[in-house]
Amino acid sequence: MTSAEIRVLSFEEAISRLRLRPRPYAASYRAMYSSCLGGIVLDAALMSVPIDDHVVHRGDGVFEAMKLTNGRIYGLDRHLKRLERSAGLAQLTIPGGLSALRSIVLQTARAVGDLRSGLIRLYLTRGPGGFSANPYESTGPEVYVVITNLASVPAVKYEAGASCITSSIPAKAGWFATVKSCNYLHNVLMKKEAVDAGVDFAVSLDERGLLAEGSTENCAIVTKLGLLLTPCFDRVLRGITAVRCLELAESLLTGQRGSSAGLLSGIQEGDLSRQEALEAREMFFFGTTIDVVPVVLYDGHAIGNGRPGPVFAQLQALLQGDIHSNEAMSTEIEGAILD
Repeated sequence: MTSAEIRVLSFEEAISRLRLRPRPYAASYRAMYSSCLGGIVLDAALMSVPIDDHVVHRGDGVFEAMKLTNGRIYGLDRHLKRLERSAGLAQLTIPGGLSALRSIVLQTARAVGDLRSGLIRLYLTRGPGGFSANPYESTGPEVYVVITNLASVPAVKYEAGASCITSSIPAKAGWFATVKSCNYLHNVLMKKEAVDAGVDFAVSLDERGLLAEGSTENCAIVTKLGLLLTPCFDRVLRGITAVRCLELAESLLTGQRGSSAGLLSGIQEGDLSRQEALEAREMFFFGTTIDVVPVVLYDGHAIGNGRPGPVFAQLQALLQGDIHSNEAMSTEIEGAILD
C-alpha cells in the first residue's frame, strides 16, 4: 500500500496491470471456464470471479476437485453426484443439471491441448447480486471450472511416512461437515496450524472428542485387531478417494483370495478416538491429490513400528491400479461424448 495519490484507471490500464501483477502460481493455471463470460480463457490474468458473487464475500457456493491422469478424469461422475448433493443441501440450483456440468468440465479440459494430467476444480456459486447475506439478491447461480497443474506429494512421504497433529480448530458441526462448501475457514486454519507446527497434516476432533478429518483429507486407522476404521461419514465429508479405498480394501479381508487377503479383519465406519489412533497398527490420510499417505508420527508418538505398513502399501497399489486401469471409474477427455 502507498500514501501516494491513487489514480482512477481506464479499462485498458486495468487489464494491462492485471497482466503485470506478480502471480507466483500463474504458470500452473491452464484454463478457466466462466458462465459469467460464457466461455473459456487461457490467460491467467483473465481468470477471475465477480467481487459481488456471493462465493467471494460469503463463501456461498459448493465445489469439487477432480484428478486428471493420463488424459482421464478419475471419478468424474462420483464427484458430480456429490456436488449435486452439496448443492441440494445449500439450496443451489444447477444450471442445466449434471449433464451440462459434465460437458463444461470436459470441454474446459479439452481446451488445454497438451493436457494429460492436472487438477480440475468445479465451482457452483450463488452468483453476483450484492454484498449482503440475502441469497435472493443474486442474479442466479454461476459455474466456474479451473484447471491447474497437479502438485505432486514428495515421494519421501510415501516411502518414509508423514506426520500429523491434533488440531485445536474444532470440526465442522452437523450437516455442515457433510457439505463440500466454499466456506473453508476451518480448513485453512487447520492447514496453517500444521504448517506452523512443521508437520504434514492436522486432524480435527468433533464435539465428542472423536477424530473427524484433516484440512482436506479423510483419515483412517488399522486397529490392533486388524480393523480398518474410519470416522462415520454422517459427521465428516464423504471423500471420493476414501470411499473408493474402502471398496478396494475388501480384497484385503480375511477369507478373500489372493496374496494380500487376511491383512484386515474388517472394514467399518465408527467412532475413532485419539487414543485408538495413537495405539493403531497403521494410520493414513486419503485425498484426491494425495491418494493414500501413511502417517507414522501422530502428536509426537510413533504409529505402529514407525514405518509405513502393509495395509497402506496394498491400498496405494490398489488405488493406483484403479486410477490407471479401471475405465469404469474414469472418463477419457478426448473420447467422451458431450451431452
